[in-house]
Amino acid sequence: MVKFAILHEGKSIDRSFFELLLEKLDLDKKKIRFLGIGAKSNFFKPNNRAYQDLRILIDDEIINKVLFIIDSDYLANDDRYGGYKNTLREIESIQNELNIKNISDTFIAYNKNSEGKEGYLESLILSSLPQEQEECIEDFLNCSNFRAKTHDKSIFNILYKNGYPNAPYNFEHQNFDELKTKLIKLFEEI
Repeated sequence: MVKFAILHEGKSIDRSFFELLLEKLDLDKKKIRFLGIGAKSNFFKPNNRAYQDLRILIDDEIINKVLFIIDSDYLANDDRYGGYKNTLREIESIQNELNIKNISDTFIAYNKNSEGKEGYLESLILSSLPQEQEECIEDFLNCSNFRAKTHDKSIFNILYKNGYPNAPYNFEHQNFDELKTKLIKLFEEI
């Protein structure tokens, strides 16, 4: 039944978000093999265990398309892998090295309301909120005593889910259009 793979950062938080979006798009998540890569830097290690598993699934014709979903992050924090351009360059390099470029697509998550295409999945989610609600979360983080609040993306996720439990994600927002298009394309016949 599995036909496609989605490689993503993190573990359950990111996967549950993608599963909800697939459901919203009426796409069969049973056709997806989710492979959590963990930290972003793991995407750029060709000997990563997830890539070994993926190669076997491709060779056995269980997987015929792959979607890489990765955070842009910030150039100021990482001059090699941070930022949209660096992330795209490095992920395309790894796709070429793994010899899967022809069956791969990439979605790089960032805050659609920021300049420079920087951020991550959680900031993409926050960018779908009305400006007043987004500022509310950012103001709370700025005045709180959370340690590493600029790096701990799970804090954004927790605040978002708890602050807006009746409408956890606005998938109709235009900031999700690119991701939705790539997911739909994944399900199109080769």
